[in-house]
Amino acid sequence: MSDVPQQRMLLSHNFSVSDNSVPELDREQFATVFIEGFGEEKNIKCQTVDNPHWIVEILFKSDELSPQQVGKQCAQILAQKRQSQQSAEQAIPQILVLGGMKTTPPTSTSPGSLQPGQWGVDVVETASAEEFLQAIAWDATIAQKPVDSVFKVELKQS
Repeated sequence: MSDVPQQRMLLSHNFSVSDNSVPELDREQFATVFIEGFGEEKNIKCQTVDNPHWIVEILFKSDELSPQQVGKQCAQILAQKRQSQQSAEQAIPQILVLGGMKTTPPTSTSPGSLQPGQWGVDVVETASAEEFLQAIAWDATIAQKPVDSVFKVELKQS
């Protein structure tokens, strides 16, 4: 992956499920979901990151994949994991993958911190994506941002 432009994405986890439909994942379990989920991908590298907020680092070839495509894969990987943890009649939580490119100066020079031009992505598990987005004022938050600096992937059980 050295000759091709790379994009860096850092994932955090927001578990907003209170009905015990799925177990909460600790940092290591959350990271393992994506490290294993992206394990077969030739153009994506995934590993843990040492940071109090960010858990997983994903490096991908920016000429082959968009951040939104990687975000969509993240949602599908987490959904597959959750489906494997429960019986068929139970619905898994709704999954949101909310990404934003860092445009402000870095808060730290540590290798695990988010740097300008990189993507910070919140992977959310919630009972109601609509209520969660309203609670964080998503529409207002992204209103002034360039369209190509944010993305939202929403995955709901049918």
